[in-house]
Amino acid sequence: MYLREGISKCFTLTSLNLDLNVNSIDGDGAAYLGEGISKCVTLTSLNLNLYFNSIGNNCIKCLGEGISKCVTLTSLNLNLTENRIRENGAAYLGEGISKCVTLTSLILNLSENIIGENGARYLGEGISKCVTLTSLTLDLSKNNIRENGARYLGEEISKCVTLTSLILNLSENIIGENGAKYLGEGISKCVTLTSLNLDLSDNCVSENGSKYLAEGISKCVTLICLNLNLRSNRIRNMSNRILK
Repeated sequence: MYLREGISKCFTLTSLNLDLNVNSIDGDGAAYLGEGISKCVTLTSLNLNLYFNSIGNNCIKCLGEGISKCVTLTSLNLNLTENRIRENGAAYLGEGISKCVTLTSLILNLSENIIGENGARYLGEGISKCVTLTSLTLDLSKNNIRENGARYLGEEISKCVTLTSLILNLSENIIGENGAKYLGEGISKCVTLTSLNLDLSDNCVSENGSKYLAEGISKCVTLICLNLNLRSNRIRNMSNRILK
């Protein structure tokens, strides 16, 4: 509450960096923060670290609404790792982000929540509406995302036609062969990408999955930097040759 009141009175703020990780902040605390941030209408850069709190599903809505009112934001870095966020929370967050139409850089960490396939879909739909994005970092590791979630993400990322840098971490999910295929198809449409960092470790990706992924990435003809992590999947020698 006190942070809300203090932040909301800083009418000329353009940059806010707030680290509140491991603070037992519950839903009410997140709601207060959202209200305070919403009054900072001149913000261009927001860095908010809420790692390992207890925000949960419902009050993430207030945080998303607060961020959505910062209509001049160009850079947003939001860490919500381990906050018991499910698919509805991801929907609220995606809706809020979708209204930040001037964003050029987005870093979003939702690792170790439970957003699932629909949560990935809602987030992707929100992000795809940020039509000026050039840099996207999205960490959805350990979120029970399966092949349809990967399909939704691939479809929405393909709409981010101004992206030059993409970092996507889907490690320790279960996207499988088809999920890798859908991701490859989506990434192949990001025709301005120069840098791609993709972590699909521990995802039950098979030989065919790696082949489809490689085919998609091969269409990113402007790439100059590629980091691909396929550790602990089901890939054998044939796929290793394909990826070369």
